[in-house]
Amino acid sequence: MGTVKFFEVEQGWGAIASPDLPPGCDAWVHFSSIDGDGFRILTEGDRVEFGYEQAQQDGFRYRATWVRKF
Repeated sequence: MGTVKFFEVEQGWGAIASPDLPPGCDAWVHFSSIDGDGFRILTEGDRVEFGYEQAQQDGFRYRATWVRKF
């Protein structure tokens, strides 16, 4: 579980903070990983459930593999 730190709607990506990740690390999230159809967005402060994998993406060490809002 985590909280959306920010999401750039125009670019379709953002970051998720979670106590499940190592200290100081956030997960990079792309709109295509968000549960739903079409172009999906997140809002700062949204509580989410997500899976992640290690990956180097835009300076992030982790990438969300699927995201579902509460």
